[in-house]
Parts: sequence; C-alpha cells; structure tokens
Amino acid sequence: MEKRDNILFSDTFDIKDIDKDGKKFDRVSRVDARSQTHDMSLILDINSELCKLHHSDKFKLTLASSLSLTDTKEPAAFGKGEANWRAYVNGEERSLADDYDYVMFGRVYRYDDASGSKVSAFISFGGLLACLEGDIRHLQSFVVGESVYLLMKTI
Repeated sequence: MEKRDNILFSDTFDIKDIDKDGKKFDRVSRVDARSQTHDMSLILDINSELCKLHHSDKFKLTLASSLSLTDTKEPAAFGKGEANWRAYVNGEERSLADDYDYVMFGRVYRYDDASGSKVSAFISFGGLLACLEGDIRHLQSFVVGESVYLLMKTI
C-alpha cells in the first residue's frame, strides 16, 4: 500500500493479552498488543461482539485522518458536522474501510510526550479507549482534538 497523507499510523500487531485485569463490561474487551515493525505498544478497547479476537491472533491496525482513498480532505459537506462515514456506508463512494473488518471513529484527547523519545497518544472512540505508545517518529502526526479513524483487519 502506498503512503497517503491521511494515514497517520499503520502496522501489524500481535496480541499479548485480552482482558488481563478481568472483563469489566459485557460487550467490551481490552486488548494489549505489540507491533511487529515499529516496536509500539497498544492498549485498545473493542466491541467484543463485533470484533472477535483471540490471544494468538494478529491484526493490521491503521489510524487515518479520513476514509478517503484519493486525498486527505473529506467532501465539503462533512465539514458541516455531518457524519462523514455515511457516504461510504451507503456505497456511494469507495473508502479505506472497504479493506478492513472493524472501523471506529474518535478523537485524540491526550498526547503525552513527558518521557523524551517515547510518547503516548490517547484516543477515545465514543468511550472505547486506545493508548498507542512508542517512538515519537511514529506518532508525530497526532494532534489533540483531531478526528481519527481506527481500522482493523484480522490476519
């Protein structure tokens, strides 16, 4: 896949643990995973009914600023507060989501760079949380308050 400006991060992850502190909610699981290429750590809440993962699974994770295949900007109507995924879901336009099994939309709510070259990006997907931690080179595109799409595909 060629590098696009709307792709903030992409890597393959190995699952280390699922719900290691016990299951807190009926339909939510917390996944602890490690990336294969960039040496990144990920803690991610998922809807366990929609995204079924197991301890031995690997998955591709992509974080993107838009679902567009052609450029970094969403169509103009989406800037008016309308949900920008609707055109893609209705089949009017092909998108990044077509190549993935599980997609969430959220916002970066915290960026922690207190420990030098290791940084953490915290993202909320309507209450399902993610923390991606690793080298600053791989997370420098994240901005607090910006919208992010999380796309996952089990390998």
